[in-house]
Amino acid sequence: MGDKNLFEKAARLIKQSRKTIVLTGAGISTESGIPDFRSPGRGLWENLDPMEVLSTGVLYNFPEEFYKVGFKILSSMRNAEPNEAHYILSEMEKEGIIFGVITQNIDNLHQKAGSKNVFEVHGNTREGSCLRCGKKVSFEVLEEKVSKKQIPPRCDDCNGVLRPDVVLFGDPMPYAFDLAVKEVKSSDLLIVIGSSLAVSPVNFLPDTVRHLIIINATETPYDYKADVVIREKASYALRNIWDIIKFQ
Repeated sequence: MGDKNLFEKAARLIKQSRKTIVLTGAGISTESGIPDFRSPGRGLWENLDPMEVLSTGVLYNFPEEFYKVGFKILSSMRNAEPNEAHYILSEMEKEGIIFGVITQNIDNLHQKAGSKNVFEVHGNTREGSCLRCGKKVSFEVLEEKVSKKQIPPRCDDCNGVLRPDVVLFGDPMPYAFDLAVKEVKSSDLLIVIGSSLAVSPVNFLPDTVRHLIIINATETPYDYKADVVIREKASYALRNIWDIIKFQ
């Protein structure tokens, strides 16, 4: 499995880079048991329209529907554990090999694995907030209220509606995205792992960097631009690349 030359070329690019940043998508978390969104035959959006379950329109206009379907999807990700790929990225950050991780994922797995410099450009499933007073609550508070059939869940302080701090379809991008853009522009190398690069505006990030490595099971629109394209599982590819960096 895998072309050793590709791993060596990727390792060489990483070693030569003055500043390297990583962008991860759903494909890095499939080995943790979280389904990705677009893989043929098993992607989450094969049978669900994301605009119907995870959009601001549904949250605000049909909260019952949002909390019955969309919220359950968000909640189901929270018990997953990091896999080898998450731990390798955490180690690479500790060793100063990468600057940090920009993630499209909302599963909290990079933090669980020990990564410190994480830019969550699609939000997270650790917290929620009140639409009226802005108070932050833990995701557990949302789960508890929903389990007691309080839909939509309401703020204990002002009775405003609570929502998860996930970037839904229809939401503006968070400040973390502005920071991520800045970091990519000041990097020599972007490593894309497990992202189809199909969702904007995150998929514009590869345009802003000189060198690009893509590790993804399927084709992406940026394969033509990449210095190295590796069609392998994230953990297998990263293990091989990391071993070369450490031992050569």
